[in-house]
Amino acid sequence: MSTVFSQPHFIFGLRKGVKNNLCFVDEQTVVFPSGNSCVIHNTVKRWQRFIPGLEGSLGLRALALSPNQRYLAVSEKAEKASVTVFDLHQEHGLKRNVLTAGDFLVQEFLSLAFSPDSKYLIGQSGAPEWLLIFWSWEKNKLLATEKTTNSNNPISQISFSPHNNMQVCVSGNGIFKLFRYSEGNLKQNSIAKVGSINILCHTWLSEDRVIAGTDTGRLLVSQSGDVRREIKMCSEAAQGQNERNLEVRRIKAGNVTEGVAKCGITAILSYSKGFVCSTGPGTVSLFEKIEDNVYRKSREIQILPAPASSDSAPARCQEIDTMCMSPAEETLAVSTDRGQLYSINLSSAEMKREEQLPFDFLSQPFHSASITGLSICIRKPFMATSSLDCSVRIWNYETKELELYKEFREEAFSVALHPTGLFVLVGFSDKLRLMNLFIDDIRTFKDFALPGCRECAFSHGGHMFAAVDKSVIHIYSFTSFENILNLNGHFGKVRTVEWSFDDSRLVSCGADGAVYEWNTHTGKLECETVLKACSYFGAAFSWDYKTVLAVGTDLILREIQDCQVLREVPADAVAHTALAVSQSGRVVFTGTARGTVRAVTYPLPDQKEWITQQAHCGPVTRMVITYDDQFLLTASEDGCLLISKIVDQKGRGLRSNRQIVHTEEILVTKADLKERAHNMLELKMHLEELHMEKEYQLRLQDMNYKEELQQMSNKFTEEIKSLKTTQQILSTEIEQCEQETQLNSAEVEVKHCKDLKDLDQFYTSKLTVEHEKYEDLLQKHKEMQEEYETRLIHAHGDRTQNLAEVTQMYEAKLQAKTQQMNKCQKEAELRIREYEETIRQTAEQEQQKIYTMKDKYEKQLQSEKEAITKLKGNSGTMTQKVHNLQKQIDDRLSDITSLKKERHTLMGFIRTLETDICVLKKQVSKYKKICQEKDKIISSLHIINQDLQKLKIILEFKLKDMKKQIKPQQVDINEKAERIQKLEEELILITNSSTRLKVTISELRLRLRTKDKEIQKELQRVQDLTTLLERVRSDLQVCASLIQDPRKLKDNILMIYFRYASGTESAKRSSAVDDAQKGMCSQCGQLEMTVSSLQKKLVRSAKEHEDVYTRMMKDNMALVTEINELRKALHAERSKEKDSKVQQGLLQ
Repeated sequence: MSTVFSQPHFIFGLRKGVKNNLCFVDEQTVVFPSGNSCVIHNTVKRWQRFIPGLEGSLGLRALALSPNQRYLAVSEKAEKASVTVFDLHQEHGLKRNVLTAGDFLVQEFLSLAFSPDSKYLIGQSGAPEWLLIFWSWEKNKLLATEKTTNSNNPISQISFSPHNNMQVCVSGNGIFKLFRYSEGNLKQNSIAKVGSINILCHTWLSEDRVIAGTDTGRLLVSQSGDVRREIKMCSEAAQGQNERNLEVRRIKAGNVTEGVAKCGITAILSYSKGFVCSTGPGTVSLFEKIEDNVYRKSREIQILPAPASSDSAPARCQEIDTMCMSPAEETLAVSTDRGQLYSINLSSAEMKREEQLPFDFLSQPFHSASITGLSICIRKPFMATSSLDCSVRIWNYETKELELYKEFREEAFSVALHPTGLFVLVGFSDKLRLMNLFIDDIRTFKDFALPGCRECAFSHGGHMFAAVDKSVIHIYSFTSFENILNLNGHFGKVRTVEWSFDDSRLVSCGADGAVYEWNTHTGKLECETVLKACSYFGAAFSWDYKTVLAVGTDLILREIQDCQVLREVPADAVAHTALAVSQSGRVVFTGTARGTVRAVTYPLPDQKEWITQQAHCGPVTRMVITYDDQFLLTASEDGCLLISKIVDQKGRGLRSNRQIVHTEEILVTKADLKERAHNMLELKMHLEELHMEKEYQLRLQDMNYKEELQQMSNKFTEEIKSLKTTQQILSTEIEQCEQETQLNSAEVEVKHCKDLKDLDQFYTSKLTVEHEKYEDLLQKHKEMQEEYETRLIHAHGDRTQNLAEVTQMYEAKLQAKTQQMNKCQKEAELRIREYEETIRQTAEQEQQKIYTMKDKYEKQLQSEKEAITKLKGNSGTMTQKVHNLQKQIDDRLSDITSLKKERHTLMGFIRTLETDICVLKKQVSKYKKICQEKDKIISSLHIINQDLQKLKIILEFKLKDMKKQIKPQQVDINEKAERIQKLEEELILITNSSTRLKVTISELRLRLRTKDKEIQKELQRVQDLTTLLERVRSDLQVCASLIQDPRKLKDNILMIYFRYASGTESAKRSSAVDDAQKGMCSQCGQLEMTVSSLQKKLVRSAKEHEDVYTRMMKDNMALVTEINELRKALHAERSKEKDSKVQQGLLQ
């Protein structure tokens, strides 16, 4: 077996077609199916745990999470379907139980649900059985089964009542049934007349109310199993409200005009405030309960189109598949039919009720269709994928994030990353495109006319790339984009292309059963192996690039060297679809048509030896191993991208000989840089404006504080006067209170003494009376006991005598009857013998006699049996009499116990009276203590009053000093404020002058540009004239050579005349050019002079502006320091005022 294998580490993608495919384990962790496993994903820490599926299963069908968030039930399709329950609190998802349908042949379970206490589980099987199966899963016991429907009306959902473990709801196309488990069977409670209504989902709102959503957007309400009501929009909106409420009314009500949704309600969920349901493609609405039958639509949340998409249609066309809410009801998560996961924080949604909040991705945006291409680069931890969902995505396998993605209008068939990670090559249905990977976008740089390119690859050096056009391999230069070579040799489609490490060779395989090795310098075929019976899916070089490994439709893994097959791994029942070789040369990974990944040792074994990993639920399309041998990347037709860690038997990663350094460079266009610089300047200007505004606000606050100080000083003086008056009033009131307390205390003491005496007399008399009653009851109790004892003795004696007599009588009768029976039996035996002897002689006569004798004896037996039954009846009557006597005895005993209870209650009443007396005594002592404490408080208040008077005098002196100090500071503040206003006016003038200068400079620059353009035009004209002159010279030289031949000379002269203009026109042109040049030179000189003078002015104005700015800053700093000192003084005064108020409060 292989010592190196792969373990699942992280996966991108959601498996579609699974019922209830998203569940919350806690506030930060969710469970969803991906590939051939259930994934436990933490959204904050970005880690995943995998629960793999069973071997041989045909895929997941449904999930269910228990209400306590501990157990997960998973159903898988197979020849005999099963449901597996996992304990999520264990580290590796410990398997608890595997449940089956018993003797029934069930192939799949379409829906699952746990009971509220998590002890029971129900499952709905598929066609043709449609069985509802009820398990006690902890005991692995099947409790009951019931057929719910036929194949014409499929079931969509089942659920337990959240308040009852034994009540189950089943809904589907024309079906809405309630079942109850009792006496070992699932019994149907009620049959709702749903008719042809297709119910897609339902949820429980209370113990007897269920809401169901239909394919036409209706919300039906079931009350105790009877579907007679419907939730719809009211015909009129409430006054003062924009949104219309929902009401529960009868289905035939005439005032209901509008439904909840215009299309099918595919998911519905209840929570503490109401319920949530899907009201259209990509939209979810929250409804809050106002009254018993009235709901309010509180918010509508939508899935917005992706920013990288070219069209907004795909996001809006997503149907909501499953909804779930976190245990604390803070997060709502949603899965769609396009394999995407979204979430929203409900607490933030409640805070921002006025704004429209969209859904955010729960982790990353996934592929929604088959992944067709996968590629990595050496300089960055990036992997690129292309898919039939018309998107190209760049992932980071170290941070487990999506770096870039973009959606196109055409399907993407292949992808290749440049070794630097800055460029990507993508094969679309119309052409092959080379694109740049910018910081936030993927943009096309170069197009190649290769429609439907299904395979492309960059060389390891990045200077070349290969692209496949059906059966031809084109090799292009990355620098010049020229087609260097065309490799023709395959007769079928080329499926795989791979470069050697030194880029000197290239291996290819195709559907024609050929594996070729090409020389990329010459374009010649170096090695070939052809098997017409096999169609190859993948080929790759070995780790030392000496041999080639290939897999195909004949289910065999081959190693080829020098056009010969070296080794073969024997065939298996599953076909290999992809291939990857580790850089260390220890292991070869293959992907299969069932989605599994196999790790085979290298060199290849002779037998079937490999380690299998459950990876995907569809055929593996692409496989790549990273350059450091740490991760295996696999893509599949199920749209999932799996990152697996390559480890040995001890769980350690492989060591690589290569030292790989990842870079962080990115591509940015000049336009983007200019935009960002412009945005930075705007932000700086905005900052300066805010700074000025805040300084102005500080000045206003200072002014307000001064006014408040004056108001506070006036208030304090008035309060001091009022406190003096209140102090005098309090002193008089305290004296009056002292006198009143003294009088009241004397009166209370007298009253308490009288009340105590009266209570003593009253309770002593009561005690004597109760004691007498108690003695009388004791005497009566003794007499009753004696009477009952005598009666019991007599009754017991009579009973024993009667029983003895009756038993003797019946025993004697029984003995007599038994003797008679024995005699009769003996006589019958003798007569039977006689009859047997006579039968031989006369058979006919004796038969008649035997019948008559049998009748007689049967009658006698019946009479004797009747007598025995009569005796039994008499014995029954006697036993009834005995039972009656025992009942009478029990009644007397109960009377005795009741009397004992009455005595016990009386004793308790006496004890309570004694406790009341003790409580009253304690209250009297408490009143005395309270009076003493009040006297102490009055004396302490006198002392505090004296201290406060002293503090008042001190505070008056301090207030006078503070007023004297504040007056000169106010004068300084006013002077500095005037200075600041003057400086601000100067600043405004300087800014105006600088703006004017800028405008003039821009105008001059425009003039310069126009003049430069005119000069360039004139220079071009001069160049044209020089070229004409050279041509004329050459033509004249030709004419000079033809002096001896006059005819030819004449012809050439005519040709020159017709070609070129006359001498006058050329002279005019030359003179015009000279004049233009002179005018341009003069204008350039003047403009240069004006530009130099303007530059000098700019320098001077900048210096003046800086001087003014420094003065302003210094003045502002001085003002800020003064303001801080004044704030400290204010704070100190306020603290003193608070202390004085506290002391005054104590006095009051």
